[in-house]
Amino acid sequence: MGMKIEQLRSFEAVARIGSFTRAAEELFLAQPSLSRQIAALEDEAGTPLLHRAPAGVTLTPAGEVLLPIARRMLADASAAREQLDELAGLRRGSVRLGAPPTLCVSLVADVLAAYRAAHPDIELHITEGGSRSLVQAMDEGALDLALVVTRGAGAMAPGTELVPLLSEELVVISSAARGSAGEGLLPARRGVTLAQLATMPQVAFNRSYDLRVATDAAFASAGLTPTIAVEGAEMDAVLRFVERGIGVAVVPAMVVIDRPGLRSMRLLRPQLSRTVNLARRTGVGPSAAAAAMQDVIFEMVARVAAPGTELADRVDVAPRGERD
Repeated sequence: MGMKIEQLRSFEAVARIGSFTRAAEELFLAQPSLSRQIAALEDEAGTPLLHRAPAGVTLTPAGEVLLPIARRMLADASAAREQLDELAGLRRGSVRLGAPPTLCVSLVADVLAAYRAAHPDIELHITEGGSRSLVQAMDEGALDLALVVTRGAGAMAPGTELVPLLSEELVVISSAARGSAGEGLLPARRGVTLAQLATMPQVAFNRSYDLRVATDAAFASAGLTPTIAVEGAEMDAVLRFVERGIGVAVVPAMVVIDRPGLRSMRLLRPQLSRTVNLARRTGVGPSAAAAAMQDVIFEMVARVAAPGTELADRVDVAPRGERD
């Protein structure tokens, strides 16, 4: 096909926004120019790609097929430009990293701080979301790298490689504030069983969270019904609610670091854990900026559970050979 990058960029903008007028504004094009580019692309494809209607623009079946391909082509073109720009060194470029909220408040914050200190001229773009949506975004070319969570083996999508980074325990947290309603929720013992946890008032995550899916599945498998105090919260809200003593919550062990308002206890019988992976596209070499990001991620993962650290007994780092 003789499709041009400018035509694909115009098509992607119209498909995403649902309006020729607003897409033209975003691309700084006159609307007739945008319309001509779309018409030329449809001629090349040999079929209509968009439905035009007073209520907005929608994709035809052919448009649905072309859209993810167009996004990958645009991403590859952008990556090629960045790699050419970076031949002289990491003085320009960008990295688009995706991660679930539970990692953005822990590992990702340290990764970005270290990367920014080493490469201050590189633009950083972060996307928060569920692991599957992040892999889909990467497959479409919207992300360079993603940190994703799994509880099994294998790629989450064709063309995606998962590199195991670490295995992390899930722990139960409560308020550490003296005299708070939540101070006495966790017993003074080594850990809490799932059956004991089910009787405690819980601050439950939004059901879209991978973490909520895992804990719900554990309760269901054990024939238990949890006691819910508050349901549907996002990550920051869950931590704040627990600090205020509203209830307990199940979170990854790394989340508790540097949070003096929280105390944690191990979850026992069963012990729950998750695997954190680096997701990257196969067959597509990373830009220099993205390759540097990978190195920083590996370095920070090695530090997080180093002997003598708070997480040494709750996080197992994958052997380096699994990442090469």
